[in-house]
Amino acid sequence: AYDIGLHGAVYQVNKWDPKQFDWTKKLADADYVGPTCQYCHMRGGHHNVQRFGTVYTSMGMSMADRGAPIWKEKRDRWASVCDDCHSPRFARENLQALDEAVKDAGLEYRETFRVAADLVKDGV
Repeated sequence: AYDIGLHGAVYQVNKWDPKQFDWTKKLADADYVGPTCQYCHMRGGHHNVQRFGTVYTSMGMSMADRGAPIWKEKRDRWASVCDDCHSPRFARENLQALDEAVKDAGLEYRETFRVAADLVKDGV
């Protein structure tokens, strides 16, 4: 998702330009033209990339309720990363869009397995 999004595109275009991404600087001292994976997933020096991830590995299937109260802290922490550069509304709206994309992808994923199972039943 990062690579095909705006942040990923900015990174891909500028990653070799030392004026845009000076890799000799520590992340905390860097002033990059856009966020890298580390900026969002290792914020504050944490090496637990799941802490700021949007993937709910313990949720099981992608159809789980990502808006359930149990995930509030994780969602707030995720949105707080976007707040560094964007408005809180922007972060919340994008989190909602991500939820919808995950739901749609989950439906497609399940349909793919249903079709594959039917093909196996038909001897294909």
